[in-house]
Amino acid sequence: MVISFYHKHRQGMAVLLLIAVVVVTMVVKRSSHSLQSGAASSSRISSTAVSRKGTASSAPAAATSDTAAAASAAAPKNEMRAVWVSYLTLGTIGQTAKTEPVFISKFTEVVQNAKAKGMNTLVVQVRAFGDALYPSQYYPWSHLTGNTQGVNPGYDPLKDMVEITHKAGLKFHAWVNPLRIQLNNTPSILAQNNPWNVFHRDPARSQWAVSYKNGKYLDPGWEGVRKYIADSVAEIVKNYPVDGVQFDDYFYPDEGDAFDKASYQAYCAGKKQGETLSLADWRCANINDLISRTYRAVKENRPAAVFGVAPQGNLSNDRKLGADVSAWCQAQGYVDYICPQLYYNYDNPVLPFEKAVQTWKKLVTEKNIKLYFGLGLYKTDTDVDSGSWQNSVDIIARQVQTGRAQKCDGFMLFSYEDLLAPNRQQEVQNVAKLFH
Repeated sequence: MVISFYHKHRQGMAVLLLIAVVVVTMVVKRSSHSLQSGAASSSRISSTAVSRKGTASSAPAAATSDTAAAASAAAPKNEMRAVWVSYLTLGTIGQTAKTEPVFISKFTEVVQNAKAKGMNTLVVQVRAFGDALYPSQYYPWSHLTGNTQGVNPGYDPLKDMVEITHKAGLKFHAWVNPLRIQLNNTPSILAQNNPWNVFHRDPARSQWAVSYKNGKYLDPGWEGVRKYIADSVAEIVKNYPVDGVQFDDYFYPDEGDAFDKASYQAYCAGKKQGETLSLADWRCANINDLISRTYRAVKENRPAAVFGVAPQGNLSNDRKLGADVSAWCQAQGYVDYICPQLYYNYDNPVLPFEKAVQTWKKLVTEKNIKLYFGLGLYKTDTDVDSGSWQNSVDIIARQVQTGRAQKCDGFMLFSYEDLLAPNRQQEVQNVAKLFH
């Protein structure tokens, strides 16, 4: 998730906009299309978008494979309508919830608010920094509930969150960041039972956790690390009736070769000349193994639960981080669903939303894998992408219509905080109408 951007901008939008909703008219327009060359989609709909000033403005809407207007596309049965609840939200709750009753009250508000907006699933970040919002034999208590990592809050937040969510009739997916331990000195203190400290005290595992640039990470180049992460996910699904587990898009931090120099050298030393994979291919192989191990861990311990990944929407960026999403989407044994973060609007010059939709639709060829689209609610009414997110108040709603027209299986919105932001309420209301 793009939490760093979100945190930067969440304080800057305070003005409540009162905007009339204009009836959307659709005009079907055929055009030639070549996806691989980056040309326009084979069939494209132009719509009259609702501008933020209440007037009609011409804007491209949904790409569709037939002549039916995207606005009329029906929601599929069991459509995923999820919202990501990040550690930022949980941290805000934790600052005031010093007792279990207060935590329960605060999280109940989260569930009720999400349900009121039409959501049927919460994707909650239960591990953000090599920590846990539940008692764990692998990770220390999160600083989000006790202010300092390793401090037992005296209750089990994950147990409470799952129970509250299910009681409201919603599903609960445990969102896990698999590799990150610390970023930009967050959290400021790492507990003694944090993997960073545990591994560095053990000569046999001292290279399993590495410091790189402004962060600390587990290195998936070591088989023991991949097993450790998969086992920790098994712990979650064994002990809690979660409906799913999700990894986000953070795998290798970048393309630099310094991050995993030790593990790659160890790999090369064990191979004959000419048998070694390139660094990029080796990294993809490591992440593929991590994903398949985690998938098995989920299925072996809670068969009804699903495992998914929310990679970046740009495939070239995914590859740079070691995420071979093509492999995951074309064979069984990796994921039950894929949810690319399509945080682009229709005017994006590099990867417009409709082109991204077509790319991912073609990528998922395994029939049992669900395709969800992650939508960037946090970008609406901001000046990013040359201010194009300020042109109308129905961008996300039109993206839902586009996804339905393309037969996707549902959506995940980033993030919960933005469901409540005053300056985004017209946008949220337009989406909620489609979700109710």
